[in-house]
Amino acid sequence: MTELVDLFFTFSRIGVLTFGGGYAMLPILQREIVEDKKWAEDSELADYFAIGQCTPGIIAVNTATFIGCKRKGVAGGIVATLGLVFPALIIITVIAAFLRNFADLQPVKDAFAAVRVCVCVLILNAVIKLGKSSVKDTVTLIIFLCVFLLSFFTNYSPILWVVLAAAAGILVKGGRRA
Repeated sequence: MTELVDLFFTFSRIGVLTFGGGYAMLPILQREIVEDKKWAEDSELADYFAIGQCTPGIIAVNTATFIGCKRKGVAGGIVATLGLVFPALIIITVIAAFLRNFADLQPVKDAFAAVRVCVCVLILNAVIKLGKSSVKDTVTLIIFLCVFLLSFFTNYSPILWVVLAAAAGILVKGGRRA
């Protein structure tokens, strides 16, 4: 029971501290789940994010569900997910009630602009940390560069890149074992 409570409050803390969506949550998840709690490795978190990208729903919610299930089964998945979304539900309700009155004020616009920039930096930091643990050899470096360039210069769905990267990994890495 105490681990379920820990899951709820850990993901509630992540949920209340994250602004900017699932990708913005990545650095906080990495610090809380990998570094502090040691509930997953960097590579596992990267896998959860990749799977979360390919499945319906919000990436961060999917990731919380995966981690919760890993820790305490279905109950853990439900508790972690509820913990993650509960703060956002409360905050969004309060903001929605007041935002229409203040959205056009210049200080509010300036604050949102600064938060967006901050979120970009936090996401970049998380990408660099996960990249260090994910790009392990020449093959994974080539896959990384190909996906980066293709996703940057085209508008195809990220699901396509994940599926193609998985296929490339199976073909190239699997071919080496044969």
